[in-house]
Amino acid sequence: MHWNIVQIDLGMRNSLRAQSFLWMILVLFTTSTIASGQSSFYEQLADSAFTLTYQRVTYDPAYRILTYPNGDIPADRGVCTDVVIRAYRKLGLDLQQLVH
Repeated sequence: MHWNIVQIDLGMRNSLRAQSFLWMILVLFTTSTIASGQSSFYEQLADSAFTLTYQRVTYDPAYRILTYPNGDIPADRGVCTDVVIRAYRKLGLDLQQLVH
């Protein structure tokens, strides 16, 4: 009798694993299908941000007043968000203006 219980538990575990695996595949497929139209933009944004890592920038969290639009602090100063802002700017998008 004990052997049958083990077989049932293993069967249920395998079934749950199969269901989990199928859901994971479905989610990945759906996500990749939805994002495929936008992937070139995100790839360009990532490439833009990556190129900024070659610049020497000193961490400087000091508050500064920026001009509007396209205001920026000196290119050799900044914090992590400045990398994001500058990456968008390299693609011709001004987050300062888009958020406002």
